[in-house]
Amino acid sequence: MNSPLLSSFYFGSVEHYRLLAHHTKAIIDLGEHYQRQSYRTRTGIIGPNGKQDLSVQVVHDHGSKMHMSEVRVSYAETWPAQHLHAIRSAYGQSPWFIHYVDDIEAVLTKKHDRLFDLQLATIHLAMKWLGLKTEVGVSDNYIEKLDGLIDIRSSFHPKKPLPAGVVPVPPYTQVFADRHGFVPRMSVIDLVFNCGPDARRILSA
Repeated sequence: MNSPLLSSFYFGSVEHYRLLAHHTKAIIDLGEHYQRQSYRTRTGIIGPNGKQDLSVQVVHDHGSKMHMSEVRVSYAETWPAQHLHAIRSAYGQSPWFIHYVDDIEAVLTKKHDRLFDLQLATIHLAMKWLGLKTEVGVSDNYIEKLDGLIDIRSSFHPKKPLPAGVVPVPPYTQVFADRHGFVPRMSVIDLVFNCGPDARRILSA
C-alpha cells in the first residue's frame, strides 16, 4: 500500500488521523515552503457560536519564502492562552473533557521554538489518544520522487475539497449538534472530547 505524503499540521483534522489509521506509514515533508491559512498553523473546533479556527502565530520573514523546517513560533501574542480558553468554552461540557484537557494544556503551555516541534508534539499526543502505531517519517528536504507515495501535500487543505483517496470521517456526536448540525472535517480535538475511546473505531470504519 502506498504511503501518504503530507504537509505538516497543527493537531490535524479527523481526516488526517483516519488516513493514519489506514496506513502503516506516512511521510511529512518539511522541505516545503510555509503557507498561511493551511493546516500547518490552524485547527478547527466547534463552540457555542459555530466553527472556530485556532491559529498559531509564527515569526514572519516578510518578503521571503520560508522552508517549513525554519519557521519559528511567535509568542508576541497570547495565542496559547486564547486556544485553551476557546477549547474550554467549546468542550467543557463534553463527555470526555477531563480526560484530555490536561494533555492539551501541557503541550500549549510549553514554549516550542520551531513550528514543527509544536506540530509534532500535537501529532504524537493525538496518536497516543487514538492508540495509533503508524510510523510517521519526516523529510527535511523537499520530496520530488514519489515512488510508493500518495502526494496530497497541496490538495489536503482546509479550504479545498478532500483530495481523492482521503475518505471523510462519518458523522459522530458533537456537543452543539442541536444548534449547528454535524460539522465535518473538524480537529481531532473535537473527536476525542466528544467520543473518547470510541474515536479509534470511528476512524477505522
